[in-house]
Amino acid sequence: MTHIPPPAEELRLLDHELRQLDARRAQLLHRRAWLVTALHTAAMPASAPPPVVSRRPETSAPRVQNVLLVLGGVLLTIAAMAFTLVSWGHLGITGRALVLGGITVAVLAAPVPLLKRGLRSTAESVAGLGLALTVLDAYALHKVALTDVDATGYVAAASAALAALWTAYALLPRASTLRLPLPAALVAAQLPLTLWAVAADAGLSGITAAVLVTAGFDTGVALRVPAKSVRITAMTGAYGMGAWGVCAAGWLSWTAAGPSAAARAAALLLLAAGVALTAAWHQVAEKQAPGLTVTAGLLAVAAVGGTARSVLPDAWTVPAYLACGIALLAAVRLGRLPQTVRLGLTRASVAVQALALLWTLPLVGVTLLGPLAWAEQVWSGAPDDVRAAVTVSMPWPPHAETVPVVLAVVAVVLVLAVRDGVWRPRALTGVLVLAWATALVLPSVLEVPYVAGLVALGLTTAGALAAAAWTRPSERPETGPAPQPTPAPGFPTPRPTATVLAVLTSLTLTFLSLTGEPATLAVLCSLTALFAGASWRPHLAPVTASTALAYAAVLACATGAAADWQPQYTALLVLTVPVAAALLAARLGKSPTTLPVEITGALAGLLAIALATASADLPMLALVLAVCGVVTAGTAIRTDRRPVAYASAALCVLATWVRLAAWDVDTPEAYTLPVTVPALLVGALRRRRDPQASSWTAYGPGLAATLLPSLVTAWGDPDWKRPLLLGLAALALTLLGAGHHLQAPLLLGGTVLALDALHELAPYLVQVTDALPRWAPPALAGLLLLALGATYEQRLRDARRMRDFLGNMR
Repeated sequence: MTHIPPPAEELRLLDHELRQLDARRAQLLHRRAWLVTALHTAAMPASAPPPVVSRRPETSAPRVQNVLLVLGGVLLTIAAMAFTLVSWGHLGITGRALVLGGITVAVLAAPVPLLKRGLRSTAESVAGLGLALTVLDAYALHKVALTDVDATGYVAAASAALAALWTAYALLPRASTLRLPLPAALVAAQLPLTLWAVAADAGLSGITAAVLVTAGFDTGVALRVPAKSVRITAMTGAYGMGAWGVCAAGWLSWTAAGPSAAARAAALLLLAAGVALTAAWHQVAEKQAPGLTVTAGLLAVAAVGGTARSVLPDAWTVPAYLACGIALLAAVRLGRLPQTVRLGLTRASVAVQALALLWTLPLVGVTLLGPLAWAEQVWSGAPDDVRAAVTVSMPWPPHAETVPVVLAVVAVVLVLAVRDGVWRPRALTGVLVLAWATALVLPSVLEVPYVAGLVALGLTTAGALAAAAWTRPSERPETGPAPQPTPAPGFPTPRPTATVLAVLTSLTLTFLSLTGEPATLAVLCSLTALFAGASWRPHLAPVTASTALAYAAVLACATGAAADWQPQYTALLVLTVPVAAALLAARLGKSPTTLPVEITGALAGLLAIALATASADLPMLALVLAVCGVVTAGTAIRTDRRPVAYASAALCVLATWVRLAAWDVDTPEAYTLPVTVPALLVGALRRRRDPQASSWTAYGPGLAATLLPSLVTAWGDPDWKRPLLLGLAALALTLLGAGHHLQAPLLLGGTVLALDALHELAPYLVQVTDALPRWAPPALAGLLLLALGATYEQRLRDARRMRDFLGNMR
């Protein structure tokens, strides 16, 4: 009969055979890889030598040629200069003229045969040498025959003559193909007018005029001459000379001492503007046309505005420039201008208006932020007017009397000028901001009485809220049945902008009212009522309702301070705000307003707790905490606010602890039992609803809250009553956990019971330890280890059974 081994033996044999097969397979695979490598090496041909790579030249032949030609021309020019400066005095007048004249004529004539032979680069180099020799001829002429002539005037005349000579040379039939003479002539033409003005002592105005005329000449050349090299040179000269002339003319306009000087500077600026506008008009299809038009518009504004500034007070300087900038928009609408020019003039007008608004920012900042300083001087006395109130810690900006005029004018321009369906809502938002800024700064500018200023700010707040309440979120176009697209993201609509402005104004008004007690109470009452009334509009309620509650909390604090109450009693008055917030949130349900209202109520509750804590009155602090706990418990009744119950429990526990501390109770169970009992009740309810819930989750926190502090206290208690009661309670919990198969009561109760018993036996153990000889503890420990080792397997089995038993518990 066939022998069949037991399953365990058969499995062992199969595993052994599989291991042998795996080892043999690995050996065969290794041998196969070696054979494949050997065959591949034998089949490869002999390695060929690496290909020879030709080295590329580092520079091209034309480049080498140009370098050699330029270097040769430079060396010849240096030689000519050395001859002129050093060897000139050794020749007579005839010899000098013959040498330089002959050399110059020969060099200037040499490019013609070179061009016939096709040597263009060589011809250009020789022509450059000839142009340099003409400059040396002019220098030599001044040194020999015209030494008494003024150097500046002579350079001006020489540069003009050289420019004419080089231009004529470039226009010769045989030399017209040369590229260098015409740009060189244009460079020389930059000097005559400016140097003549300097030589004639024409002053800064005359020099500036010469520079601008030169820039105009360069602009004409750039517009008329098709050659690229000439156009680039002319454009460089036009931009360089034009920038110099514009800066000088602007400086003259700004520092003009009277109308005549301002008029002369304005004429210069208008000349520059005309040049820029002409260039833009002739290059409407170019990319530079919008920039040139913007420059022309700004220069025209600077010219006319500077003239007006010379006859107006300093406060009207910015309005004068603003009026000129607005006039550009009228010019755009009147004439038949190319679209590019119209766009550039519009941008110039927008830039002027933006700069004017930037000038108004310091005053707006002083009006908004200046009242913050009254937080450090509460109820110290009201000043005479609003300007003194807002400048209590900040200086008044100079010449700010016309700021409301600038703000109002720009707002009117936005209303009248912007008609596009897409930009219209954005313009209306800007109008709203400008109108608000005008109303904000006007009382300070007019120096109205303090009370009237408070009323004006209150009306501004009410107006902003009204605009937010009744303004449509977007505008439709005035023509056409189809609506335009809504504003692009990133641009505010009037509604949220007006709401933010209302809140900002109310904050300024609140700080400004801190000068006196009646003003503070009146303003806070008015703002609370105003924002509460605005909360009836659903789209405003998320902001206005919470703002009204915040002002109500501040009003409660101010009322308590006015009544000379202690902080703890003021805290009770502040608690009306969390109560109102909880009731309002319960009524609102899932409205967007609910969360802001609840957050504001929570902050007001924290304020009340802080006030009660600052007073160090424990009974009142306990009362405040209890009220907050009741309010949060009421909020936790709602199904969507269940987590608030944890905060409610914490507040109630804190209130209980503070009350016990006020009674001088030092028994820990008095503090822990009020936590344990509700926690166990909540755990029992959870276990009833969810039978799968763990006993550690349901009962663990509550039991630990009492057992652990009591155990720590019992270990330091020399009396027998607390350890006895703690042991009985722990025994009851252990039996209860064992009877109901609950882990938390069983383990917590058993642990506390064992530690409590150890505490009670500790004195006796100490006595026994002292009575035993010193060799007895090590001997007992050794016997214990031998016993454990002998029954190790049985102990492991017992431990597994205990683990399974505890794992089956909840």
